[in-house]
Amino acid sequence: MSLTLRTDFGCTEAIIDDDCGLKRFYEVASILSEELDLPFTSKEEDPDTLAWNFQYKGFPLTLHYNIYTGVSIYPFKFRKALRKENDAVVEVASYLENKLLVHQLRRYTA
Repeated sequence: MSLTLRTDFGCTEAIIDDDCGLKRFYEVASILSEELDLPFTSKEEDPDTLAWNFQYKGFPLTLHYNIYTGVSIYPFKFRKALRKENDAVVEVASYLENKLLVHQLRRYTA
């Protein structure tokens, strides 16, 4: 897994995994809620897309899953996001990248 950051939509979007299934989304959601103690404030779910909102250090962010694009995190305000909200995306994504790598290594050595 390699973290990818993009700004194509006018905000920072962290691509956590662009080739994954719903299981990866729930793994990321679990890390956010259990290890970082970040509750989800709202959840939108469609047949092929999930968007769960949460706050990190007071900044509203969205954990997103789509069957075609994978798992990503971006500011809730999207194009209107402040610089600090974009920075929060990078911070959370970096943490997740390290945690997911550890989880992956545990699976291979078990």
